[in-house]
Amino acid sequence: MNERKLYEALNLHLANWNIIGSKLRQFHWFVKGPDFFTLHEKFEELYNEATSYVDEIAERHLSIGGTPISTLREFIDNASIEEVDGNLHAKEMVANVTDDFTLMTEELNDAIFIAEENNDHVTADLFISMKASVEKHIWMLKAYLS
Repeated sequence: MNERKLYEALNLHLANWNIIGSKLRQFHWFVKGPDFFTLHEKFEELYNEATSYVDEIAERHLSIGGTPISTLREFIDNASIEEVDGNLHAKEMVANVTDDFTLMTEELNDAIFIAEENNDHVTADLFISMKASVEKHIWMLKAYLS
C-alpha cells in the first residue's frame, strides 16, 4: 500500500481538471466561426463537468486523509496538460482538448491501478467514471474533427 502515490494521483487529476476547465472556459469565450453555437455550448458542458470533477477529487482527497493542492501555482506546477491562449481556430481548440483528454485517459488508467493497489475501491470508481466520460468525449470530438 502506498498512500503517497495515491495522493499524488489525486493531485495530478485535480490539477489537470482545473487546467482543462480553465482552458474550456477560455475556448467557450473565444470560439468563432460557423460552428460557434455548437462548440460554445459543448465547451460550456465540458467546463461544467470539469468543475464538478475538481470538487469530487478534492473532497475525496480530504475524506481519505490527504491534502489536495489548491492554488493556481500548484495546479500549473502539477498538471501534465498545459495552458494555451484563446487565439486558436475552432478545430485547433477541439484537437487540443482531444489531445488533453487522450493524455488524461492514460493517466487515469495509472490512477485506477494505484487506487486498486491501495484497496481504495471508491477512489478507483471515481477515476473509472471519469475515464468512461472522457473516452466518450474523445470519440465525439474525433467525430467532429473527421
